[in-house]
Amino acid sequence: MAGKNKRKLEDLSVDEFMLSGFDSGEEDDFEDEESTQQKGKMKKPAPQKMSDKKQGKASEHKDQLSALKSRDPEFYEFLQENDQKLLNFDDSDSLEDEEEEDEEERMYHKLPSQLEEADDDEDEGETGKKDVKKSKEATKVTEAMIENWRTGLRKEPTAKLIRDITQAFKAAVATTKGDSEELCRYTISDSAVFNSLILFCIKDMHAALNKMLKLKAPEKGQKKLILPSSSPRWQKNQIDIKMYIAGVVQLLSSLTQSTVVAAVLRHANQMVPYYLCLPKQCRHFLKSLIKHWSTGEETVRVLAFLALNKICRNKQEVYLNTVLKQMYIAYVKNCKFTSPNTLPMINFMQRTLAEMYSLDTQVSYQHAFIYIRQLAIHLRNAMNLKKKETYQSVYNWQYVHCLYLWCRVLSTIYPSEVLEPLIYPLCQVIIGCIKLVPISRYYPLRLHCVRAIILLSANTKTYVPTLPFLLEILQQEDFNKKPGRMSIKPINFAVILKLSKTNLQEKAYKDGLVEQLYDLILEYFHTQACSIGFPELALPTIVQLKAFLKECKVANYCKQMRQLLEKIQENCSYITGRRQKAAFGVADVTAVAAWEKQVAEEGTPLTKYYSQWKKLREKEIQLEISGKERMEDLNLPEIKRKKAEEKKVDKKEFKGLFESDSDDDDDDDDDDLLKSKGEKGDSDEDDEGLEDLSDLSDDDEEDIDDLEDDSDGDQKRPSSSKGKAPKKMLSTELKEVAEGDEDMVEDLELSDQD
Repeated sequence: MAGKNKRKLEDLSVDEFMLSGFDSGEEDDFEDEESTQQKGKMKKPAPQKMSDKKQGKASEHKDQLSALKSRDPEFYEFLQENDQKLLNFDDSDSLEDEEEEDEEERMYHKLPSQLEEADDDEDEGETGKKDVKKSKEATKVTEAMIENWRTGLRKEPTAKLIRDITQAFKAAVATTKGDSEELCRYTISDSAVFNSLILFCIKDMHAALNKMLKLKAPEKGQKKLILPSSSPRWQKNQIDIKMYIAGVVQLLSSLTQSTVVAAVLRHANQMVPYYLCLPKQCRHFLKSLIKHWSTGEETVRVLAFLALNKICRNKQEVYLNTVLKQMYIAYVKNCKFTSPNTLPMINFMQRTLAEMYSLDTQVSYQHAFIYIRQLAIHLRNAMNLKKKETYQSVYNWQYVHCLYLWCRVLSTIYPSEVLEPLIYPLCQVIIGCIKLVPISRYYPLRLHCVRAIILLSANTKTYVPTLPFLLEILQQEDFNKKPGRMSIKPINFAVILKLSKTNLQEKAYKDGLVEQLYDLILEYFHTQACSIGFPELALPTIVQLKAFLKECKVANYCKQMRQLLEKIQENCSYITGRRQKAAFGVADVTAVAAWEKQVAEEGTPLTKYYSQWKKLREKEIQLEISGKERMEDLNLPEIKRKKAEEKKVDKKEFKGLFESDSDDDDDDDDDDLLKSKGEKGDSDEDDEGLEDLSDLSDDDEEDIDDLEDDSDGDQKRPSSSKGKAPKKMLSTELKEVAEGDEDMVEDLELSDQD
């Protein structure tokens, strides 16, 4: 049965062949099923199920129409008069159409009677032949060829010459990607040839393309770019130029050395007009530029930003919206971790992104509104849920840097009626962030938020009450409490958000906190130094600082805050004196503004002091970033034990200068006990005990050094403790004298009688 039902492949249609499978030796049952399903498409006179079904449907319809004649003769007559085709249709149309389709298929494609299986050896031979052809077609680039191209470009650049150079450049880019399968007219196997070709293209291609397209050089005052598409030769050379600038983008993505990337970016910056004429290549170029702007080295970032700014300035309506979105996302991704090395790059991204937002305030408002609202939603969730995860979504570097970014954007674009309504909600989000977890461990984050508010308040001329958040620290923190441990290095508040429990016990924590409070209070008052209401604004701070000076007993802290208080009071008296001479009222807004402007031009005592202080402070910060961080990386030995040894040497030098007291005798006995224990016990445990003692002594000495009155007494104690040995001898001699010979007593009696 199976043999009878088998048919040749040439008799099958395309659909039958695809459904029946490629193997002619299938099982008999499967072939029988396939043949019964596909018989309706064959021209054989044998009865077929599919044709019967199709013809049955047509005859059924004809029977229904004939039955209609008996049931509804009027409607049947209507059909005869108006639609004869509906009644007199041919029930064999469907079969004839299918047969015509089969004939057409056979005309265009006739299947062989038997399918042949290809051998693996033949395939390998064919691929080998193709590879040989490729290698024969490809031309190896040499230094002489590059030199000929260079001379040809400088004389007269032609379309054929440009095409050859772009093909060679394409081959060079393919070597950097590792795409050996890509078809190229040229091959580059030598690294020296690769370097010379890339250098040649970077130097000469831009000028050669401009010369070939006959583009006019832009005038000095002309800001608008001359697009190459305006040239009549653009259409003829568009394909080669497209290939070349696409290769430049691929080259940027594959390079790793920063100096080479910078050189290619300079060339790409020159080619910006060509990218503007080709939208697809321009999108790829923008993507690469944003990557280099957010992750590259300093010079690479600057060059990438210049190209981004140039493109967006010339085609704002096309690229600005997407570029701003991608730049913001890249900024958020790359400010997750903050260190002294990454902080300058984050500040650079903030300033340049603010510059990009200033190109179009309408687009900037939409972005700022969405992202500030997003920050507010995170804060609201943290305040409502009060879970660790929600707190962490707010108290992290990305959130803080985003707050600072929008403060900088609003400060840069001010005055702007479009963006001004966003100042209030942004300030509310920052204040809510400060109040979320108001504990001492998050003081660094609070200081970052206050610094952002000061930036926004100073540049937008908006009063934001920030002093309470700083003065609250002076009230909550006990600066008189002695630190529990010492620290080798100071705490850099610029690169931390949260303090550890050990940090809170260190002396460096309080030193740095007082320094930060001094900086921020001075910076805030500098922004309000020329205000006519400065005395009233400074009054609560003056009261708080006086209360702090009464309670604090640490000389260094008192010295800094006393200096700050004096500068604030001096500025208050200056503003008060100038106000008394004024002849206008408080309600006269224009006169008040003119008065404040005049005072700002002349300068106040606080502004003059701030300008000098700022210069010194910036130098200190640069030294901290450059020098101290490098010193911290070195594994230096502990300094505490060295200090103890040096003190012993000093005590020996000053031995016997001061008389010892009875207390010192007791101390010396304790030292002897410690020495005896050290000889009996282990040396390691003894060293640890000595280190602990030296820690305590260092703490005490540093606290005492801070006090001005006790500095002299601190110097006397170590030297007096070393005059102990001769005093002990005097006490034993007195005892011997008391129990001594009679001669000595007689001598004493004679002396008494005398």
